[in-house]
Amino acid sequence: MTTEHTQQPEQQSGHTRRRFLAGAGAGGVALALGAAGGAVAAASGKRVAVLGGGVSGLSAAHELAERGYAVTVYEYYDTLGGKARSMPFPGTAAGGRADLPAEHGFRFFPGFYRNLPDTMRRIPFPGNANGVHDNLRSGTEALFARAAGRPDLHFPLRRLTTPPAPGDLTPSWIRDQLLSVLDLGTRLPAHEAAYFADRLLVHLTSCEARRQDQWEKTSWWDFIRAEEMSEEYQTLLGIGQTRNLVATRAEVASTRTVGRIIIEALLLWGLLGRGMDGDADVDRVLNAPTSEAWIDPWETHLRSLGVEFVLGTEVKEIQYEGGRVSGVRVSARDGGQDRTVTSDHYISALPVEHARLTWGSALRAADRQLGRCDALQTDWMVGVMFYLRTPTPVVNGHINCLDSPWSVTAVGQAQFWDGRDFARDYGDGRAHDCLSAIVSEWDKPGILYGKTARECTREEVVAELWAQLKDGLNDSGKTTLTDEDRLGWFMDPAVTGLGGGDPQNREQLLIHPTGTLYSRPTARTKVPGFYLAGDYVRTDVDLATMEGANESARLAVNALLDADNSDAERCEIQELFRPPEMEPLKRIDEVRYRLGLPNTFDLG
Repeated sequence: MTTEHTQQPEQQSGHTRRRFLAGAGAGGVALALGAAGGAVAAASGKRVAVLGGGVSGLSAAHELAERGYAVTVYEYYDTLGGKARSMPFPGTAAGGRADLPAEHGFRFFPGFYRNLPDTMRRIPFPGNANGVHDNLRSGTEALFARAAGRPDLHFPLRRLTTPPAPGDLTPSWIRDQLLSVLDLGTRLPAHEAAYFADRLLVHLTSCEARRQDQWEKTSWWDFIRAEEMSEEYQTLLGIGQTRNLVATRAEVASTRTVGRIIIEALLLWGLLGRGMDGDADVDRVLNAPTSEAWIDPWETHLRSLGVEFVLGTEVKEIQYEGGRVSGVRVSARDGGQDRTVTSDHYISALPVEHARLTWGSALRAADRQLGRCDALQTDWMVGVMFYLRTPTPVVNGHINCLDSPWSVTAVGQAQFWDGRDFARDYGDGRAHDCLSAIVSEWDKPGILYGKTARECTREEVVAELWAQLKDGLNDSGKTTLTDEDRLGWFMDPAVTGLGGGDPQNREQLLIHPTGTLYSRPTARTKVPGFYLAGDYVRTDVDLATMEGANESARLAVNALLDADNSDAERCEIQELFRPPEMEPLKRIDEVRYRLGLPNTFDLG
């Protein structure tokens, strides 16, 4: 491995990772499934073109292939998985090892995910009774690292050992639990902690109409009155719950999204163990690089079902003529003559910033919701992998550097890869761990150069990020990260032009400012044979996530099956948990909302 250098644009197919799978017999599984799956796909006679090979595209292809459709997936990159994929760090392998593993940013699978885990159970993996789902590992704790010598906040991510009986889950009990958590090492003034707990009760007991109207139009910052509170309150309960986790600024983030997903689904119901994926814990990660543990086996399984993949292909335009889609104009990513592909149905599963560029004026006129997608916003949330000489787990879960100006989060990965020996399997044998860190704030000055991340060169971004990690992790007299321990780093080649006048990131993330809900389209369009899938599509999970991408694909497939009058079973949609104990209070709030009155718990 060349010390301290970054990867050039991806050229490899990614199939070299399969040697790990082949040794375990994955090829036998694929052969066993292949003939029957291919025969089923050929039997329906209906063809579907899926545009995009990320999580939503692969999810749609999976559901369709199981129902007998002949599916072709068109993907821009030479590998599948989109932002979820891992990728090799070229030129770092030696001694028969694989290249060091890298990624756009670390993946995690909260316990409230239920649609995506269902798909993962249906992807065979050698030795696993529940497919690739059995490759998930639980993080048992979370670290909220503080800078300037302040004590860190160390939270165990365990379900409550004595959760309340169903009838005992009352607003008072919830409020007491929230206050006990906020008292664990924070410096929140008591009255601010009490106010925040009351604001969460307001959201928990708000009817859906109030959430979609009042709280969708209210920023999280305003909802919790952060501007009038202490810096501790703003950092911990404002910025730490939005920018650091979903790349959206608390000042503009929709209260409906933040309150419903991060506070309710992820934290509250997760710790209570209600509405979860079986007995899942709050936080889960994979036990190997993402493509090895999930994406490559998925591709193998889909091929066995008859799915075809056309890689290295850019979608240029979805052509509309005679009241329907007449074809899709595509070309090789690296140039070449345009060509038109046709199919019986089309599912656009591209990220919104790329999908809307393919919708011409005629198509937009046929369904006005396509034009509203222009109002959807994306932002940068990009990771840097640091390869370390010594194992540096820090914490058995994720790290949130609360005071970092770039809203840095991270996870030590090797500790979860129980089927791998990092030094034996990757690189040249010198690296024993990978600290995967993400920069979520690209527009605030850093502590090293006083520049925003967009203004920095790649090397400056890495140096600044490393400094902010050390600032958060090397306090209180302990040294976690040292310069001598760092061997090298990787940043996704999708990020280009840093340090110049026009920085670009091809892999951005949908964010959720107030009013975003009203611009999100449905999977079913008014154009015959044309459907939408992606984390920007309106789903129950709401937040831009892999779960949302999977749910949107299920919605698109169901709409397609309806249009075909198919007798195939529809995809199951598992919605977020809604505690029955809160329903009476929500019904009361619905009446109050119609009368123009505030929520019962809303004291201003």
